[in-house]
Amino acid sequence: MTNTARAKTTRCIAVVGAQSSGKTTLVESMLLAAGAIQKRGRVMDKTTVSDNTPEARAHQMSTELTPVRFSYLGDDWVVLDCPGAVDLAQDSYQSMMVADAVVVVADPHEERMMALAPLFRFLDDHKIPHVLFINKMDSVAGPVRELLASAQRQSARPLVLRHIPLTAGPIGEGSQITGYVDLVAERAYHYKLDKPSERIQATATAPSVMTSGAVSARRELLEKLSDFDDALLEKLLEDIVPDKNEVYRHLAQDLADDLIVPVLIGAAEHDHGVRRLMKTLRHEVPDATATADRLGIPASTPTAQIFKISYAPHVGKLSLVRVWRGPLKDGDSLAGVRVSNIQEAAEPKSGKTAKLAKAGAGDIVALCKFESGHTGSVLTDTAALEPKMWPKAPAPLYTVAVTAKARKDDVKLGESLRKVCEEDPSLTLGHVNETSELLLSGMGDVHLQIALERARRKFDLDIDTRRPQVAYRETIRRGVVQHARHKRQSGGHGQFADIKVEIMPLPRGGGITFTDAIVGGVVPRNFIPAVEAGLRDNTAEGPLGFPVVDVNVRLFDGQYHSVDSSDAAFRTAARIAMTEGLPQCEPVLLEPIHDVQIFVPSDFTSKIQRAVTQRRAQILGFDAREGWSGWETIHVNMPASEMQDLILEVRQVSQGMGTFTSTFSHYQELIGRDADRVVQTRKQSLASASA
Repeated sequence: MTNTARAKTTRCIAVVGAQSSGKTTLVESMLLAAGAIQKRGRVMDKTTVSDNTPEARAHQMSTELTPVRFSYLGDDWVVLDCPGAVDLAQDSYQSMMVADAVVVVADPHEERMMALAPLFRFLDDHKIPHVLFINKMDSVAGPVRELLASAQRQSARPLVLRHIPLTAGPIGEGSQITGYVDLVAERAYHYKLDKPSERIQATATAPSVMTSGAVSARRELLEKLSDFDDALLEKLLEDIVPDKNEVYRHLAQDLADDLIVPVLIGAAEHDHGVRRLMKTLRHEVPDATATADRLGIPASTPTAQIFKISYAPHVGKLSLVRVWRGPLKDGDSLAGVRVSNIQEAAEPKSGKTAKLAKAGAGDIVALCKFESGHTGSVLTDTAALEPKMWPKAPAPLYTVAVTAKARKDDVKLGESLRKVCEEDPSLTLGHVNETSELLLSGMGDVHLQIALERARRKFDLDIDTRRPQVAYRETIRRGVVQHARHKRQSGGHGQFADIKVEIMPLPRGGGITFTDAIVGGVVPRNFIPAVEAGLRDNTAEGPLGFPVVDVNVRLFDGQYHSVDSSDAAFRTAARIAMTEGLPQCEPVLLEPIHDVQIFVPSDFTSKIQRAVTQRRAQILGFDAREGWSGWETIHVNMPASEMQDLILEVRQVSQGMGTFTSTFSHYQELIGRDADRVVQTRKQSLASASA
């Protein structure tokens, strides 16, 4: 069935937060409150509207962004339920870029507030309006003020508490939260399970719901708002109570300008505080036009932006876009390409998509088999433009070598994984000629597991993985003079070449060099290039089984035959010289060393220090992480062989918050048992390959 576009501008909210903070449960409660579903689904029961892919069901967590649409109090909304796992953050960042505002969902535990730091920093760097929703507030284990102070340490913007909890008894361990006091409206409400909260009416014995704590919290809210408005500050200094509508206006404007972060509390599993959150979003979140202006989107109509690409079985490529300037009609052009199939975000009640004749400004729609542009592209009618702001894909932290179980699928494997990487720009695919390995890289073990599960499901592939080979090298410690002769007579023209070379070590990074020191024509000039080629042939695999580096070979003497000498003969003689000479030069293994910067909250620095020391790392120093309060940077040099699962340990010891960057630094000698083990493994690998 073909629908018509909605008349009103659709607003978009991205819901983000740490894993297990309750994002998907919050989205379910929003759908229930809006009447889009009749019963709230549960993640553990695999019955939620979002998290509906086989990968999400299997891992019981969000594995990719899911758009859901509903109407609430006459307004149309699209909510993007985003993954919370740090491995899958790219989907969250891309969703936040196209959202009118972001709801950051947090656990009510001080120690877990540190996980908000990367999200808050991203939002502030891109000036995206955002609200903090402290979830799972069924009971209060301590003063809300302390919880708020812990969250404030992670945010550069002031957190503004919008309401405070009502409890069944004095605040203390186990105190049950039964409602809230709205600090702007100066009203109190009791929670009702899966129903709107009930307003508490004043009585003769309790003429005001504004306790001393509520009055103090409201005063603090107004003072924070007055930091951005002189007129409001003057009123407060003169003890003039500002009009409530004026307070709401300041809240909406300051949120839109990313000057403040409103804070709301609730328990999504019981629908507590969810409607209060939705009304706050309805009244204070800017519309799509304001967001488009903030992002510098061109004013031409139609204009849309790709923020997610997906491949669906039996459908093909789907480009998820937000329409900034509408309407976008079936038959219009984007980037010079005719749009022929516009589909709407999934309907919560049916779980099916609907074809649209047109989409209005603010809508989230999918363009089927649209080949122009890439993730982030701003599509006008004639061009695909690069966005003024877009999150750069992070450098990969974890890599596996992949192969197809069936040789007939080798070509299919590469093409399928290329599509998976197009779906998720934080995945990279590369081929290493030296080891003949196809490498898939991402942000962690879970990230790659999910990506490969998706590839198997969508493209019907059986895929094997293994640990990638390390790019070891070998060099020599001393020089040698080597004489090599190649002579063969088999009737007719024979083969003859005789050379003397000096093989010498070079400083680290010297590469492979060749010096021609022939005098008197003992080796004719036309044969010199063949000698050099033969010498280089045998550097691809040295005595230890690895490429040879940092060696100079000097050709200083030789003999030739006027009839039997040839390029082939001298090339063979050069190979013999290297084969016989290199083992006499004390070959030694070289391992690649990476320059690594590890970023963790300061509380975990000592644990990281112990962890990297056990990985043979050399600690170079510690510094405060620039722009990150309470975080440190640990600078180390670490062998590449120790880095395969480094990100797993960094996250394990830092409660999932740590990360790192790395670049190749240099090669250094590896001796002893570690070297013997590497060489033995290499010999076995080469023997198996030649069998």
